[in-house]
Amino acid sequence: MIRATNLTKFYGGKRALGPISFEIEDGETVGFLGLNGAGKTTALRILACDLRPSAGSIEVGGADVVSAPHEVRKRIGFLPENPPLYMDMPVDDYLIFAGELRGMDRGAIKRRLPEVLDVTDLTSVASDAIGTLSHGYRQRVGVAQAIIHKPKFLIFDEPTRGLDPVQIVEMRNLIHDLKQNHTVLISSHILTEISQTCDRLLVLGQGQLLGSGTESELAIRESKIMQITVTVRTPPATDSGNPTAFVTKVLETVDGVTEVSPPFATLDSMTFSLATSSDARAAVTRAIVEAKLDLLKLDYARSELENTFIRIVGGHHGGN
Repeated sequence: MIRATNLTKFYGGKRALGPISFEIEDGETVGFLGLNGAGKTTALRILACDLRPSAGSIEVGGADVVSAPHEVRKRIGFLPENPPLYMDMPVDDYLIFAGELRGMDRGAIKRRLPEVLDVTDLTSVASDAIGTLSHGYRQRVGVAQAIIHKPKFLIFDEPTRGLDPVQIVEMRNLIHDLKQNHTVLISSHILTEISQTCDRLLVLGQGQLLGSGTESELAIRESKIMQITVTVRTPPATDSGNPTAFVTKVLETVDGVTEVSPPFATLDSMTFSLATSSDARAAVTRAIVEAKLDLLKLDYARSELENTFIRIVGGHHGGN
């Protein structure tokens, strides 16, 4: 478990963070959201033992970052926004060097290296100089150095920064794989990445913790209005009405649904946007099944996390 208690950081007389308190349970994947200057990177650097807090405490698996930084570093793998890569070094030599910095002996590194190269899909470029790799591969090298020593906790600061759409999907898939065996804390400005990757969110603004919870919990807490999109297979026309009217009526009768927008229709499906006063996904699913309709997809509207984020941060603005 990671536990922060009244964590605070000042640069001179300027408060950059805190006091904030939060906990991250073993096995969770948690996202840090916030505008530039919100304090995300400061919090991550303190957690990675790169900065000392001005006040408060933070523990990683019972080890304190101030009194036992070497113990904390053994338990954490850190991918900063700008990975500490040596461009002239081959990938495998750099990862051996990273393992030695973490106190691993040569035998342990030799056994671990093939697994790390495989997990990060770097085997084919293991002997290439890092400076010759694309930005996407360099990010993977950054991930590899973070996991070489088998840490329990992983910290990723903007892991998809500067990646193209294909590389973003690849990085997302890599993080999903790492979630199986690690507790992960991710900072990102890409809200859809946070939404698709993380179990829970921590929202920061001007150094303060403005919100904490799942996407659903934050949405309900902030506005009591949620957006759901639902796609069903277009049913055959009946004597009781046309297919659009029939499905619309089914959805309008669901408890918690306050508005059903006209659907986007294709040859064999219809996608509706629903406004609800609560998390009505389960009730909508039941209504569709009971109406003998084929449910193809049900999810939050793509913009809901962004809307929630904007409502939470409100007027909290900051610079880099």
